Amino acid sequence: MQEYVLKNDDFLVSQTDEKGKILFANDDFCKVAGYTIDELVGKPHSIVRHPDMPKAAFKALWDSAKRGEVWTGYVKNKTKDGGFYWVYATVYPMKDPHTNEIRYMSCRRKPSREEIEDAEKLYKTLR
Repeated sequence: MQEYVLKNDDFLVSQTDEKGKILFANDDFCKVAGYTIDELVGKPHSIVRHPDMPKAAFKALWDSAKRGEVWTGYVKNKTKDGGFYWVYATVYPMKDPHTNEIRYMSCRRKPSREEIEDAEKLYKTLR
């Protein structure tokens, strides 16, 4: 599996509805994940979920977000071609001012190699 290492100025952004369906993805997210915007919008965000990620990590993310709390953490995602990439993610819950529907904005940047190694060690204990 080929690792895509984010560039220092890559900044991946996506927005989902409260069920995790993608409503928006920026150019960096599309480029890194290997999808077009049309392939992502309307799909579950789990389209990029890597099987190495423990379910406990995503449970913590969703539990925090649904309580209205900002979540941060390291995530290993998969690319369309079967590769992978690591991000440091921040997920912001928000309410759409026009519809009052809950939305989640995720902003992701390049983590350091040390941060990735620490996350890998932790995630091996969580399975």
